[in-house]
Amino acid sequence: MSATQTFFAGLLILIVFFWYFATDSARRRRILGTVLTLLIIALSLEAFWPEKVIKQEGTGPDVPEVSTTSKTPSKPQYTRQSKINLGLDLQGGTSFLIRLEKETGRENTKQVLDQAVEVIRKRVDKFGVSEPVITPEGTDRILVQIPGLDAEKIADAREQLKKVAKLEFRLVHPDTDRLIPAIEAGQAPIPPGYRIETMEDTRNGQPVEEKLLIHSKADIEGKYVSRGSLTYDQKGYGVSIQFTSEGGALFGELTQKHVGERFAILLDGKIQSAPSIREPIWGGSASITGHFTQKEAQNLANVLENPLSVPVVIEEERSASSTLGGDAIRSGIYAGLGGLALVVVLVALYYRLAGLVAILALIVNVIILLGIMGMFNFVLTLPGIAGIILTIGLAVDANVLIFERLREELTAGKPFPAAIQGAYSKAFTVIFDANVTTLITAAILFWYAAGPVKGFSITLIVGVIASVFTAMIVGRNFFDWGISSFGLKGVHMHHLISDKMNIDFLGKRHLWIGISIAVMVASIATFAYRGEKNFGIDFKGGDLLVLQANPDVTEHQVRAELEKIGLNPVIQKEKGVAGGDFIRIRSEMNTADKIEQHLLTAMPNAGFAEHQRDHVGTLVGGELARNSAIALGLGILGILLYVTARFEFSFAIGAVVALLHDVIITVGVFSMVGAWTGRELSLVMVGAILTIAGYSINDTIVVYDRIREGLHSGRKGTIQEIMNASINETLSRTLITSTLTFLSVAALFFFGGATLNDFALAILIGVVVGTYSSIFIASPIVLWSSRRSGVDLKDLKKKGESPAVDA
Repeated sequence: MSATQTFFAGLLILIVFFWYFATDSARRRRILGTVLTLLIIALSLEAFWPEKVIKQEGTGPDVPEVSTTSKTPSKPQYTRQSKINLGLDLQGGTSFLIRLEKETGRENTKQVLDQAVEVIRKRVDKFGVSEPVITPEGTDRILVQIPGLDAEKIADAREQLKKVAKLEFRLVHPDTDRLIPAIEAGQAPIPPGYRIETMEDTRNGQPVEEKLLIHSKADIEGKYVSRGSLTYDQKGYGVSIQFTSEGGALFGELTQKHVGERFAILLDGKIQSAPSIREPIWGGSASITGHFTQKEAQNLANVLENPLSVPVVIEEERSASSTLGGDAIRSGIYAGLGGLALVVVLVALYYRLAGLVAILALIVNVIILLGIMGMFNFVLTLPGIAGIILTIGLAVDANVLIFERLREELTAGKPFPAAIQGAYSKAFTVIFDANVTTLITAAILFWYAAGPVKGFSITLIVGVIASVFTAMIVGRNFFDWGISSFGLKGVHMHHLISDKMNIDFLGKRHLWIGISIAVMVASIATFAYRGEKNFGIDFKGGDLLVLQANPDVTEHQVRAELEKIGLNPVIQKEKGVAGGDFIRIRSEMNTADKIEQHLLTAMPNAGFAEHQRDHVGTLVGGELARNSAIALGLGILGILLYVTARFEFSFAIGAVVALLHDVIITVGVFSMVGAWTGRELSLVMVGAILTIAGYSINDTIVVYDRIREGLHSGRKGTIQEIMNASINETLSRTLITSTLTFLSVAALFFFGGATLNDFALAILIGVVVGTYSSIFIASPIVLWSSRRSGVDLKDLKKKGESPAVDA
């Protein structure tokens, strides 16, 4: 579909959407709702459904054939190609985060950054890869993503990207042979404007060094070089340099004035050659000769053709093989199908016919999510798959809220059409508030996240928006058609919690809070005791190397070999989803090459093959820790302001305390598990912690909404009694939603592969702790805060409730 067609399709959907809410006719609304749903499904399917393309096959050289019969041309073979862009962790490839270093007396301006981007782009193009991504990050960094590089090309890319290639031409002092010995003997000073440099050379097969007195500043800079190319003659490999017109004139003038003298050719401050000027060199060309290998000369030619004048440092490197990416995709599919199956079975058994409506809405939700991913060219990463799986659990929550309201309306004796109207109208406020708070944390995660985790925040944001649409419009439309066309008179649902149950949660609040304080203290103590052992390379810097190995290779064997070279890294063995054994090695910075080379030499029969490599500098790790703290702080601030605006400050205090309670205990329990299993906090865990914060506040908002309704409905009893009643009324929904989310994430834990195992574990802990805090912590804190501040919650003006919405 072209951009024009997509635009008009979107415009038509927008018109139908507003018409749906503007019309008063129930029949017209049903039709518009159906048309709207079908249009969005069709557009979404077109946006992500794999397109049919001709399968590309390699062709060999044309060889003449002798045949007595005519040959029928073969039919083209077709294959399906996904329209959703895959991240490097799914398709395989390497990403580099490059930082431009500051030179004394020189600022890295936007012009310098843009020039560096173009230089790096030209260097990457030399590898012949398709669709590399080279983008500036901030004011002094460049992100380079190169799909489909093998291990040898990755090493070449690493060298090419960080090679500065600062080319300079400097005159050698005409009396250098006499002055150098005198200067070293202390009998003569270094002439002003000169300095001593050493040139390394080889003569008669023996390395020799020559000290030269050269100009301190360049006589001609490398920016005047327009081209560098590989040459070969009787002297061996060399590099031909072509100057720009201005550079050729400058070089000609320089050589004309200094015939008989020498000039040094320096690359990155190192003298490559120091030829004598026998005659003026005009024409704009010169050559560098030396004792180069073919590869050295080719690399030199590449960087000279694209000179990068600013020193750079590779701060972060992440690579994954296509095999590992395929394994990740399979694990994501298995986890998604497993989570979906568990949720579908439970919802269908518990809510019966209404559950089937929720399942259909969930399917539409997933279609819309994938459609938006394809339409807007969002990149799907491995954490993004986790976001989709998490969305499966969260998407059902809106339907659960509606169904629990529907149960109450039917219990009150209302006819089914009126009960549907009342359930959707009353559920809208809590669905709106709960999902906005989740969007706040997801948006902050998107703002501060980097790399694959940003993909997680995108799928979470899109999934939350799609879930609200499918619950309020798609699900409602199914019920409306059932009532009008099929005479649907009601639905039957199981009831987990009896209406007569009245647990005194607040009466034992001191016990619950005491238990939480004890667990929080234990969590903080464990985290503090482990110290740096809590953090993986994403936070403290270092190398991660993942090697595929034969099944009989053990962690002990690998550890014993690495101890021989003085290394004691963290080593874990794990199974791939599609089979195969992997050795995961976390080590100190810049040790991955040494480790891999030693293991390949010392254990040649182990079947080692590199599948993933990560390198994170200490500066990047420190920034990640700082940005994670800022993101969490901004999330807390945003939630505090929103809950205050929609409820009251006492409610905001309770929500923030519950949120901090959940985050502290989750991280603490993860640290306890890590002490036993070797798990560490990583980049993906930042997303997990913010997700837990969003889930925690989502759960709490549901309870708050019912408390607010009870306070403003004139219900008899004390504030504590009203709060208790509200918690009991939402208990069924809380347990059902938590169970569904837990099951979907449990599928991710068991089938999602090693990369997402830690993420899933943290979410599982967070779901349990978040459910506990929404029942036992948030409301007692609201009660305590209101009493301490002297606020009578019953006297508050009705605040934050949205008007009834006839969806």
